[in-house]
Amino acid sequence: MKIKIIGAGPAGLYFAALMKRHDPGHDITIYERSRRDATWGFGVVFSDRALEFLRADDEELYQYLTPHMESWPHLTIQVNDSCIPITGNGFAAFGRLELLNLMYAYVEKLGVRIEFQTEIDSLDRVDDADLVVGANGAFSWVRAQNEDRFGTRCDWRPNRFIWWGTSKVFESLSLTFRATGHGVFCAHHYRYSPAMSTFLVEVEEGTWKRAGFDRMSPEDAIRHCETVFAPDLEGHPIISNNSYWRQFPAIWNERWSFGKVVLLGDALRTAHFSIGSGTRLAMEDSVALFKAFKEQGGDVQSALARFQELRMPPMKKIWDAANVSLRWYERMDENLRTMSPIEFAYSYMTRTGRVNHAEVRRRDPGLAQAYEQLHPEVA
Repeated sequence: MKIKIIGAGPAGLYFAALMKRHDPGHDITIYERSRRDATWGFGVVFSDRALEFLRADDEELYQYLTPHMESWPHLTIQVNDSCIPITGNGFAAFGRLELLNLMYAYVEKLGVRIEFQTEIDSLDRVDDADLVVGANGAFSWVRAQNEDRFGTRCDWRPNRFIWWGTSKVFESLSLTFRATGHGVFCAHHYRYSPAMSTFLVEVEEGTWKRAGFDRMSPEDAIRHCETVFAPDLEGHPIISNNSYWRQFPAIWNERWSFGKVVLLGDALRTAHFSIGSGTRLAMEDSVALFKAFKEQGGDVQSALARFQELRMPPMKKIWDAANVSLRWYERMDENLRTMSPIEFAYSYMTRTGRVNHAEVRRRDPGLAQAYEQLHPEVA
């Protein structure tokens, strides 16, 4: 098959690797508009469970990637001056650029071509392919130009967030909530290398406006947040990399393909960063599409239909959970005002409905016991 993939992110790269590894005769080209050494953002995080999914599907790639990861066995909830470590929640992370460079080398060794700094802006330019994969991110033009065919829905959520980094190296994945005169500031932060951490700041829309971020320069925004999170940064700077305030687009498509064109990764659907599953979902999309072709052979139409049939149920569960999670953050000011730190941490753990009290007790008996003292009815 001649396969042309638009976008050299995790979804496109991994699908190319799976197809080429299975049949070296496939002619696969990936088109990427950015430079080889360009990346936006800082770290990529995986839960232990996500890594187990990868290991079950692809031991070879798991062994290739995991030596480069930073890992830790718990997460930390910081509510103003109260620190609540929560056990039973393992995570691992590495730099996004490092992940991409590892994947570039992996697919090129298999014989996949990657054409960097190549802007493909029309499906007509890849019409000679047997299969066209739109893996070009949340703002995919492949999807945007064909929204009626894909049945696209996009719900822009009100919270504002900005993706920064810092040289402060954190011990675990942490969520820090600090009340200010303008409202609650939340930082999602975790180390992804021995010298760097992701530092994502999220606020409700009202907080963003009251703090004046809509009128503030990028440099002043950094200084403002360095002041808010001074106890956590301990003198380390916040670092920008094409960072800007944005809102999250909750994207869904009813139909995942038309003709010989299919979507993968964030082009297909976006899952809020608070569940840490964007890269995992992208790679699982790739596995499902590969399995569909392995099952259906070269019948593109049958394989694309089978892909949606296989992938829709598990993906929808995670997407729904992500949308419940993002709404929890949209109420964080109210939650922080009305809950004790223990109640707040417990609310965070159970926010999607996928973790019940028994599961909290299994993961962290101390948190469960502390919550039961406040709410004996759940024991």
